[in-house]
Amino acid sequence: MHQTLLGLHSITRWLVLLSLLYSIYIAARGRLQHLQFTAHANFIRHTTATVSQVQLLLGLSLYMISPVVKYAMAESDTSHLVSEHVFFKYIHIWLMATSVVLITLGSAKAKRMETDTQKFSTMLFWFCLALLVILIAIPWPFSPLASRPFLRSF
Repeated sequence: MHQTLLGLHSITRWLVLLSLLYSIYIAARGRLQHLQFTAHANFIRHTTATVSQVQLLLGLSLYMISPVVKYAMAESDTSHLVSEHVFFKYIHIWLMATSVVLITLGSAKAKRMETDTQKFSTMLFWFCLALLVILIAIPWPFSPLASRPFLRSF
C-alpha cells in the first residue's frame, strides 16, 4: 500500500506542476493580451485546483503510513533540527497544504471576479504564490533537506 501511494503521489506531483504552470501561462497571457476568460480558461482553473486537492489527499494518506514520518514521530532527539525526518514531519506537509489552500483560494476568488482581467490577475497572483511554495517544499534530488528521485515507480 505504501509503495502504491508513493508512486501515485510521485506521478501526481508532475500533474500538479504541469497544470499549475499551464494555468499560470493562461492567466499571464489572458492578463497581458486582455483576452476573454473562456470556458477553457475556467476548465484549466478548476482542473488545477482539483488535481492539487487530490495530490493533498494522496499526501495526507501517505503521511499517515509513511515509515519516515513514523520514525520522526517516535524520535525525541532534537539535535538534528534540519533532517529528512523533520522535513517530512513538518516542513513538507505544512508547505504543501498551504500551497493547496493558496490554489483553492485563488481558484475560488478568480471564479467570483466580475471582469476577465480581474479573473486572470487573481489566478496569476495566487497560482504563482502557490508555485513558489511548492518549489520550495518538493524534495528534489538536489535538495539538501530531503533528496528523492524525480519519479518513483510502483
